[in-house]
Amino acid sequence: MARSARQSKILELISTKEIETQDELVAALRAANFDITQATISRDIKELGLIKILSAETGKYKYSIVDNGEQAVSNKYINVFKEAVISIKTAQNLSVIKTIKGMAGAICGLIDKLNLDGVMGSVSGDDTVMVILPDFRMAQNATETLLKLSV
Repeated sequence: MARSARQSKILELISTKEIETQDELVAALRAANFDITQATISRDIKELGLIKILSAETGKYKYSIVDNGEQAVSNKYINVFKEAVISIKTAQNLSVIKTIKGMAGAICGLIDKLNLDGVMGSVSGDDTVMVILPDFRMAQNATETLLKLSV
């Protein structure tokens, strides 16, 4: 099939599924009757300007295209998160993050970029971030996602 049809299918797949690797993308395209190689996928990824971003749902990286002002969470931010975060705990409907002094604002900004499910807002001080969620269950989910980022 033509390159444009293949690239359209790639965009459809990454917008509907969490594709983490080129192998997963090859398999999904083959399942959709595209005869494809990993080398071709690699070129398509480059041409389409695809990037890997952190999935807020799974805490794993997935292919995405930056579109409509969407901000990707790069490895640089994740490394800052790993270095700055001391602890993450759930307190009722809050996810409370303790950071090294002076880093709470940066971590709060990263959390905003993650667009975690259910987050109503976040507030930071010098070394603490509070992420506000509607209920305890959603706070636990957010805490679990953030804990995955910190390891």
